[in-house]
Amino acid sequence: MEDKPYLSVIVPAYNEEKTIGKTLLAVDQYLQKQPFTYEILVVSGGSTDKTPQIVTSFQNSIKNLRLLHRQENNGKGGAVREAMLAVNGKIRLFMDADNATTLDHFDKMKPYFDQGADVVIGSRDSKDVKGAKQAVAQSFLKRQIGNAGNLLIQIFAVWGVWDTQCGFKAFSERAVNDIFSQCRINRWGFDIEVLALARRLGYKVVIVPVYWINNPDSRVTLSGYLNTFKELFQIWWWLITGKYNFKKINIR
Repeated sequence: MEDKPYLSVIVPAYNEEKTIGKTLLAVDQYLQKQPFTYEILVVSGGSTDKTPQIVTSFQNSIKNLRLLHRQENNGKGGAVREAMLAVNGKIRLFMDADNATTLDHFDKMKPYFDQGADVVIGSRDSKDVKGAKQAVAQSFLKRQIGNAGNLLIQIFAVWGVWDTQCGFKAFSERAVNDIFSQCRINRWGFDIEVLALARRLGYKVVIVPVYWINNPDSRVTLSGYLNTFKELFQIWWWLITGKYNFKKINIR
């Protein structure tokens, strides 16, 4: 049986024909220089543009690139969950299709995994970790709204993490099996659920700083932002009513 790759890179992509090609080339450029084995999985749920065709066109030139295409859009959370459980890597990382956080940030994560960490996440907020930065700072009003919203997230689900929504997170194989097998949230609130479950299962969440480049075509709408808080309270309710299993599936 072929050995498992060291790293699985997951790229959820919904109608990303403008960016997915450049992102895949950047991912490939980084991975080719690494001493470890790897695989790349793009998961496209319900894309109506040329995203699947563009990914397929790169499969002959980019090593270990696969496409998982679904006709139905099951949300970013649904796409990441399916992909996390479908890949084979010892470490499994998901990143944004617009390359807002470049894959070379994994250089900051790898030492922690080498030391036995199971959950390492990126943050764009310097309140989480020194050196975290956004290429274009948000306005004062947006920062205040974001901080207020995050306080709710901390109170009800994930205390001590200021940037739960950064789309650059990595997990060991055992953490994936324990966490993602229980996830239920399909939309933007899935990051909150993942981190809440990681904490409740006893996993230490290590945070590394990232340099995040804003995407002017971001699809996070006001309604999507508000729906995240609806999902937050769903997660909180499931946490306090015992809907999740807090016994680790894989014990070292």
